[in-house]
Amino acid sequence: MTNASTTNPDFQEFDWNEQHKSFILSSFYWGYVLTQFPGGYLSRRFGSKITILIATFASAVCSFITPLSVGAGNWPIFCTIRFLQGIFQGAIFPAIHDHLAKWSPLQERNILGTISLAGTDCGTVIALASSGLIASSSIGWPGISYVAAAICLTWCALWIVFASDNPTVSKFITPQECKYIERSLERSADFHKNKIPVPWRAIFTSMPFLAFLVGRCGEAWGFTTLQSQIPFYMHGVLHMEIKENGLFSALPYLTMWLSLYIYLAIGNFLTSHNILSLTAMRKVINSVSLWIPAVLLCFVGFLDSSQTTLAIVLMTLNIGINGGTTIGCTLNSIDLAPNHAGILMGLSNTIVNIVPILSPLLVGFVVTDKHSRHQWQIIFMVSAAIFFFGNLFYIIWGTSETQPWNSSDFDQGKDVEKAADKAVPCKPVKAKVQKEKVDEEESQKKVATNLKAASDDAERTRL
Repeated sequence: MTNASTTNPDFQEFDWNEQHKSFILSSFYWGYVLTQFPGGYLSRRFGSKITILIATFASAVCSFITPLSVGAGNWPIFCTIRFLQGIFQGAIFPAIHDHLAKWSPLQERNILGTISLAGTDCGTVIALASSGLIASSSIGWPGISYVAAAICLTWCALWIVFASDNPTVSKFITPQECKYIERSLERSADFHKNKIPVPWRAIFTSMPFLAFLVGRCGEAWGFTTLQSQIPFYMHGVLHMEIKENGLFSALPYLTMWLSLYIYLAIGNFLTSHNILSLTAMRKVINSVSLWIPAVLLCFVGFLDSSQTTLAIVLMTLNIGINGGTTIGCTLNSIDLAPNHAGILMGLSNTIVNIVPILSPLLVGFVVTDKHSRHQWQIIFMVSAAIFFFGNLFYIIWGTSETQPWNSSDFDQGKDVEKAADKAVPCKPVKAKVQKEKVDEEESQKKVATNLKAASDDAERTRL
């Protein structure tokens, strides 16, 4: 859009400086972070099907109107459209986790969750690999928006036909399949009709949830460095223009996408053969996914311009190995509380998506000279430390055991106890005496009733 000579020169070119570009790129995330928590609530309130459908359809509309709108309103209208896209797409991931919690039995949670969340990496690879080709074709850079919108709308049509909020209302499931899913999740017949209250206090005071949150924040900080800062380091220190090469840009995400299935195969093997518990498997894979990239990050900081090939290899390995966090800690929200999976994902994503805002600020503060390898080494060391300690916190306090506050009557039980305490404010000794008195009166009444019955029987016999 800003360099027509590299694509189809028949379409409008925009004279945007680096500040304009940064506003455009960041505007999506300002909207995205706002609807993470509401997305989990909306999915619980109205169902994951309609929540995901509206979010995706609205994103398609925003994509479709982008070329004409930007031509009329320049970069400010582009920021507005991307902000709206962020608003709608922020609801998708919490709704996906809510959907997975209703459809995935424990034994199949890893494979269903991995396939679902791997779509992000798949889409990134396809977009990076095809955008340049589309922009160079007869439809130019506007074609990127039109193709994306068409794919979204096609998916929406399929989603309307085939999707259901839960197995009990699906038209494309056999009774045996429905019974298998519901029984494996230990749900009563009227479970989906009930509105389960959210145990907010229990969630925010739960160490397993806090461990899940810290682990995801540590992963997000490191991944932000891997994703957005290493290319700038390669440009400033190694003199590589990696963002201008579609193959180099897509290669790390292709590696991450493929590595997810390797992690999935390993994780399923370890749990299905009872080599590791689900908790241990998640911690082992999360440790590999965070601690190895932490070491490699430190190593990248010592490379020079004569080692560009090694730098590309390490960057690709870093992002690829980091992909295991999907199985390591991301799916842990469904383990902890399937009934509140969307809420947990919304809460965590709200906090986690603040990290991509903070990480560049640290880079801007430390890296005053983009050609200084020493300054970049500080950034990589900090990211490696956050990788390490975030995962360590998850190892110590994380678990895949379903938490007590997942129960549908968790708060109800406490309400009953409070009501009982309020109704009987007596001291324990008085309560005991009063109970013994009541029992004695009931015993006397029972004896009198038995004597009367015996007398009546005797009278009928005499007559």
